[in-house]
Amino acid sequence: MDPQILAIMMVVSLFALILLGVPVAFAIAGAGLFFGVIGVDSNLFNLLPSRIFGVLTNYTLLAVPLFVFMGILLEKSRLAEKMLDVLGLLSGKKPGGMAIAIIVVGILMGASTGIVGATVVTLTMIALPTLLKRNYSHSVSCGTICASGTLGQILPPSLVLILLADISGEAIGPLFAAALMPGLLLAACYIVYIVLLSKFAPHHVPPIDEEERSQYSKKELWIEFFKSVAPPFLLIFAVLGSIIGGLAAPTEAASMGAIGALVIVFISKRLNLEILKETIYETMKVTGMIMFVLIASQVFGLSFRGLDGDYLVEDLFASIPGGMWGAIIFMMIVLFFLGFFLEWIEISYIVLPLVLPIFHALNVDMIWLGILVALNLQSSFLTPPFGWSLFFLKGVAPKEIKTMDIYKGVLPFIAIQIIVIVLVMVFPEIALWLPKAIGWM
Repeated sequence: MDPQILAIMMVVSLFALILLGVPVAFAIAGAGLFFGVIGVDSNLFNLLPSRIFGVLTNYTLLAVPLFVFMGILLEKSRLAEKMLDVLGLLSGKKPGGMAIAIIVVGILMGASTGIVGATVVTLTMIALPTLLKRNYSHSVSCGTICASGTLGQILPPSLVLILLADISGEAIGPLFAAALMPGLLLAACYIVYIVLLSKFAPHHVPPIDEEERSQYSKKELWIEFFKSVAPPFLLIFAVLGSIIGGLAAPTEAASMGAIGALVIVFISKRLNLEILKETIYETMKVTGMIMFVLIASQVFGLSFRGLDGDYLVEDLFASIPGGMWGAIIFMMIVLFFLGFFLEWIEISYIVLPLVLPIFHALNVDMIWLGILVALNLQSSFLTPPFGWSLFFLKGVAPKEIKTMDIYKGVLPFIAIQIIVIVLVMVFPEIALWLPKAIGWM
């Protein structure tokens, strides 16, 4: 049989296995091994040990468990709960104040954790009952929480950016710097949407009532702000500042972040043996999942190239009209629709290694392209029917929250994400000016 036919069958079987519920790493490795043995000389797999060794000894990937530890510790210690209350009360009597507070907390948690599941679940458990009690619309509440929780996918130190740097071969520092402004632009657009909603449909986002606000003086609230909100913000600033400013490599900065998180939780008197055990367990589980997928993707990649699949992809992109822009738009559309059914890590390690060499050959700026891809992958968490943020929220939401409430709530935020992607495509300097200003490019 034609090797390229086998390559197509391998990709189709991979998607079929994932949709049938087979764990991602087993699906990737299984499809790669089966079709590799059928269609390629078995000597091809002699290269596998050295490729796996390369993954396991990659110094940059050491940042993954450290950033995961930092984020999970801040989440388990429930610091986010206090941050949300303080910011919500500081918003005063303005409609939409609590929703804006959730977005700000999403920024802080996203920049400190980079783990969407932890952020969405935390925000749902601490914020959704409060929003419902304050008569917020079900759909707006769900949409705001889901969208805010996914900001960790684009705001550094995002796991997506770390793995994109590994896949594309780019340095993490410039990628982090390039992601900062698009991430903040996206969060700002979310806030603008809430402000517009408070102007034209204030009944969806009512203010906190006077009785609740009167329980705290402004002075007390500002004291709580500096105790609960300022320390995580300073930690994020120190970690990202050291990476973007070139003072520390991502791995060293991640270790500093992990130690800083321990210090903050200890000072807040929330650190105990149980929280530490849970944090270490969750860190090992998340890191193990990511590394297993990385190893499995080496098997799939070897088989796909052995079956001449890379030539198949090149021919596909060569047939698309519009040159470089046609290829970029086509890839972005494909990634967006794959996000309806697949998780970001599956898309990253199945699709991107196949298409990125084409853009290298076209001399596309890989930092800019990486940010476009990260923004696109972020939308996969919100797109029905299989957006993971929707599942995370539904899993811990009160019974009165219906699935349709969640779907309706995320649609405006998906539209905002698409607008920001288009803006970054049309105006690359949104992403590139900061790396250039620092001297990375």
